[in-house]
Amino acid sequence: MQEVIFEVREDQVDGGYAAVALGHEIATQGETVEELREMVRDAVGCHFEDDGAGTLPSVIRLHYVKDEAFAV
Repeated sequence: MQEVIFEVREDQVDGGYAAVALGHEIATQGETVEELREMVRDAVGCHFEDDGAGTLPSVIRLHYVKDEAFAV
């Protein structure tokens, strides 16, 4: 089973989400989580279609990262 993992961060200023694949040159964004999933699926399809191997991963994992800062 081949898996692609994306690090997902919420844009605190403009809203929406940005996703970057770990170990692959794939990045995309979406305004909502649902839109982000669609965009990630599309980006993965395009990336693996263009690499010549034509083998799509069987799993896409979204790893949500949330940064928090507060005054001491």
